Amino acid sequence: MKFLDISPLDSINTSLVFENPECRVIGRIETYSCKLAGVDKKLYKNLEGRWNAEITQSQSVSPDQHNFHNIISPFGPMDQPSSRRTLFNLIATLNASYPDYDFSDVKPDQFTKQPSVPMVCNYINNTLFNLGRAYIVNDLNLWQIVDDIIELDECNVYSFNPDADSDPNAEDGAIWSFNFFFYNKKLKRILFFTVRCLSINAPLQEDEPLDSFSGSESDIK
Repeated sequence: MKFLDISPLDSINTSLVFENPECRVIGRIETYSCKLAGVDKKLYKNLEGRWNAEITQSQSVSPDQHNFHNIISPFGPMDQPSSRRTLFNLIATLNASYPDYDFSDVKPDQFTKQPSVPMVCNYINNTLFNLGRAYIVNDLNLWQIVDDIIELDECNVYSFNPDADSDPNAEDGAIWSFNFFFYNKKLKRILFFTVRCLSINAPLQEDEPLDSFSGSESDIK
């Protein structure tokens, strides 16, 4: 996956890191091309080998047994290459966005395909409004910029629902988080939108410099 440096996102990403009297919020939007680089090609080959082995094995067991072939997948039947490629693209995005973690063991059922793009946009809007950051939507033109990047009408949206072992946001003081993938298959592009909320007393992580939280509610437009 190739990270795409898109300058219109800079002001939005700056505004997605802030604190108020109740909590500390760390959010970011990143865009990736689904074109495979060297490391991605190796991972894809390894995962395809593992998944094909599981599919072959599943053909030798009864249909009512739990196996990779009959897993309920948000991407479609996992014996189809296109379904496995979508899963791989989301895993590769997570690996790129959280380089200190390895998501190669993440299962299809840890993702959910969202019913519609507008529903996800409304959810994010409501979250930002409740946090006092309506200006990100209204003044910084969040969705116009996102649409220019990813063409929302052509997207499927997936959420990542990790277990405790695979959750990069499971840290001391964590309150809630969301991870949405806006996937445009035609453009071969993924826009990853992640936000996590921590207790105001939570210890700062290495990727959270103190000056990132200079914004307070009094600074908000």
